Amino acid sequence: MTHMNTRQKGSTTAAVRAFAVIVGLSLLAMVMTACGTLVGAGVGAGSGAAIGAAAGDPKKGALIGAGVGAAGGAIYDATR
Repeated sequence: MTHMNTRQKGSTTAAVRAFAVIVGLSLLAMVMTACGTLVGAGVGAGSGAAIGAAAGDPKKGALIGAGVGAAGGAIYDATR
């Protein structure tokens, strides 16, 4: 009886460990794909604010630049 309980606990531990590895790799993949989007949004916001400041409205330029940069970063990550 004791041998059977030990074996069942071992398979449960292996299943939990395998599940943890799968979840960990999934989170890593999500972080890696979001990285380009966030960098693109940051670069776009900075350049959009600079262009907007020259044109007279830095807030609007930053918002438009962040949107375009995030879209560009997501497209870059998807194709890379």
